[in-house]
Amino acid sequence: MSEIRAISDESLAQAVEIVRDGGLIVIPTDTVYGVACDPRNIEAIRKVFEAKQRPKYKSLQVLLPSIESLEKLHLDLPVPLNRLSAMFMPGAFSPIAVADDDCTLATVRTDPATGKVTQGVRIPNSAAALRVLRATGPLAATSANRSGDESAQTVDEAVQALGDAVDLYLDGGATPGHVASTVVAADPHGRDGIAILREGVIHEPVIRKALTLNGGALGV
Repeated sequence: MSEIRAISDESLAQAVEIVRDGGLIVIPTDTVYGVACDPRNIEAIRKVFEAKQRPKYKSLQVLLPSIESLEKLHLDLPVPLNRLSAMFMPGAFSPIAVADDDCTLATVRTDPATGKVTQGVRIPNSAAALRVLRATGPLAATSANRSGDESAQTVDEAVQALGDAVDLYLDGGATPGHVASTVVAADPHGRDGIAILREGVIHEPVIRKALTLNGGALGV
């Protein structure tokens, strides 16, 4: 049976143990509730896809407690995402990082066009989410709902969607809304050198405008 608990030192210790043992937890973020697991555990990642009935071709993000986590995970943000991240992280901004050969994440995908190994990342602008991530370390995550349904804004909505497929639900109160983060990739052939893969909380014109600041020097 799954549990619903407020975020506390005791529930965080339980969450750490569940993640370490390959289980699933649900956490609040600054956008919606997310279902999360150890990003290096292939079996745990499989459980996330099964719980959500998520198509296998859709990737999972990795939630980070800080920008310093990128280097520890052997991930790099290419131009101009590196500069955009300084403006929009932490927040509802999910850039596509490039992984080096030492990256051990099981969530990475190979871009068929470039052959690069990539990973979507995000630092939530949420005290509750960051408290969880500082305890557990980076987590593979996606919205806590059945695939195709509306994202969960409360822990109760997450429970209704995923039930006992999740070991622990951490209740941080209602999140700001049902809209997810904006996913952006570097694309040297695209407009402004980027591609908006999913428009979310941060609208495309805001991202595009940021690229023109300081004389268009964001790519430097």
